[in-house]
Amino acid sequence: MIPDLVPDRAYTDEEVEAAIVALTDGQRLRAAQDLVARSAPGLQRALNEALVEGGWFDEAHEHAVREAATGADPEIRALTVRTLVAEETRLAMLVGVAIGFELARELGAAEPSTLED
Repeated sequence: MIPDLVPDRAYTDEEVEAAIVALTDGQRLRAAQDLVARSAPGLQRALNEALVEGGWFDEAHEHAVREAATGADPEIRALTVRTLVAEETRLAMLVGVAIGFELARELGAAEPSTLED
């Protein structure tokens, strides 16, 4: 059984901020990290599909990759690559959080007997 499922309601900014602060306690993340590690292939597929469907890896993205990889000045090229990686990381994190919320809702809608085993 999965305890403490995400309720299907809106959250206040204060609730979200308090939850984020609570996540800095490493012990609280251990079970979630274990679950994600076991579920990584399926979660990666969901993330990839969401990014593609959202248009985040379209021609504009490919242009940014080519621009970052082929710049003449090595320092500017390195800065451009770092910026692109940071932007992609932030985007993937935000989409991943959205997938996590939806996964929690989906699991919450499942019959309890199907979640035990």
